[in-house]
Amino acid sequence: MKLLKIYLDTSVINFLYADDAPEKKEITEEFFEQFVKTKKYDVYISNIVISEIEATNDLEKRKKLIQVIKKYSIKFVDIQVSDEITSLAELYIEHEVIPQTKLIDAYHVAISVINEMNILLSWNFRHLANINRETKINVVNLANNYTHNIRIVSPLEVLDYEK
Repeated sequence: MKLLKIYLDTSVINFLYADDAPEKKEITEEFFEQFVKTKKYDVYISNIVISEIEATNDLEKRKKLIQVIKKYSIKFVDIQVSDEITSLAELYIEHEVIPQTKLIDAYHVAISVINEMNILLSWNFRHLANINRETKINVVNLANNYTHNIRIVSPLEVLDYEK
């Protein structure tokens, strides 16, 4: 059986240290320990995630976030930078699917689509992980001949306790 391919946006890694959101932190810890560590899913990030982490002002937190990637052996997607990714990200902005001020989110989506991820995992409900946004993204994708549907969900939605 082929594993689900999941792309993590930076919010998922950040919530491992979100003491101000204990429920989301606990769900995120469970996702990493029971699903990433055990390789139940094929989990990826891109250099954009690294760039966002490196922009973290708190040096200690920045070190912890980078350590997560090493600890869980999170892989990098094959295609991280291309004209195709840039064009697709710009289409999401142009069609007002993702706000112009959230270009990085558009890149996370485009990278996920171009690399044919099954899921983009995010705690960002406002700009990514909601059914309305997901539907609009898939409409733009289909209109531009990207036929691989992407699901955009939170870590809670990928917890699976079936044997």
